Amino acid sequence: MRAMVLESPQSPLTLRERSLPEPGPGRVLLRVGACAVCRTDLHLIDAELPAIRYPIVPGHEIVGAVAACGPGVELARGTRLGVPWLGWTCGHCRFCESGHENLCDAARFTGYQLDGGYADYVVADARFCLPVPAGIDDVHAAPLLCAGLIGYRALGMCGEAQRIGLYGFGAAAHLIAQVAVFQGRQCLAFVRPGDPAAAAFAMELGCAWAGGSDQPPPEPLDAAIIFAPLGRLVPAALAAVRKGGVVVCGGIHMSDIPSFPYALLWGERSICSVANLTRADGVAFMALAAKMPLRIEVQTFALTEANEALARLRRGELTGAAVLVP
Repeated sequence: MRAMVLESPQSPLTLRERSLPEPGPGRVLLRVGACAVCRTDLHLIDAELPAIRYPIVPGHEIVGAVAACGPGVELARGTRLGVPWLGWTCGHCRFCESGHENLCDAARFTGYQLDGGYADYVVADARFCLPVPAGIDDVHAAPLLCAGLIGYRALGMCGEAQRIGLYGFGAAAHLIAQVAVFQGRQCLAFVRPGDPAAAAFAMELGCAWAGGSDQPPPEPLDAAIIFAPLGRLVPAALAAVRKGGVVVCGGIHMSDIPSFPYALLWGERSICSVANLTRADGVAFMALAAKMPLRIEVQTFALTEANEALARLRRGELTGAAVLVP
C-alpha cells in the first residue's frame, strides 16, 4: 500500500510503500475511498501539537470500505464506514464514564497517534467508526468526519443562540452555517479581510450577512464560533456578542489570545473551547446530514498531491474542503 508519511517536524510528506497492515482484535482494515484535509493536519506538520509520533500518516476525515476484520469484529466486506479524529479511549475514566469521552486523558487520535487516511488503507478501532449517510458519496462525506463534526459540537455549545457569527469561513463553517440555517437560526460570516469570494460563498449558503473579520456585525450576536486559529479574533468576537453571549473556540490549536479589557467579558459573556468529539456527536450529526439538504463543497486531489493540498489550505486558497482520493 502507499502512504504519505510525516517523518520529521516541519517537513513535507513523503510517499512510502508499506506492507498492508493486519487488523488486530477489535480492529477493522478499510480501503480508503477518500480522506479530507484538515487544518489540524497543518498543526501536526508544524509541530504545534504535543508528543507527535514520528513517522505518522496524517488524515482523520476518512471514508472507507471494510477489507478485513480482526478477531471480535463482524462486518460485511465492503461495508462503508467513517473514521474520525477520536480513535480510541480508555472507557473507564471519569470522563469516559460521564459521557465526556472526548476529554479522556488517555485518548488516542487518528492521524496523530494512530496512522490515518493519507494512504490506500487504514486500520481503525471498529467501536469508533461511524455510519456514513448512504446518499452521500465518499468524497463529499469525508469532510463530515471532522469539519462537520467539530462544527456540530461547536454549534451545540451555542445553546439556543439565534444569531451566530462564524469567524473563518472554511471547511467547517461552510457546513455548519447550513445546519444552523436548517435549524431556523441566522448566521453571519466573518471572512478574511479582502476576500470577497469567501463572502459571496457564505451568502450563497444562506448567511444573512458576510464581511471581513475586522468589521463589526450589523447587530450584536447571541454567540460566535471561531474556526480560524487566530487568538486575536477572541477579543473581536467578545466585542461582537451581546451580554450573556458565548464565544466558542472551535480549533484544536490557536495562536495566543492577546490581553483585552475586562469590559469585553463583563455582562456574563463567556469563552469556551471545543475539544475533540464523542461517538454520540458523530451518530447524531451523521443522522442529521442524511436528512437535510447539504451542499458540501470539495476540491479533490490525488493522494500523491497531499503536499499541494496542504499548501493551498495554508495559503487560504480553498473553497470548502480539500479531499484526497487514492
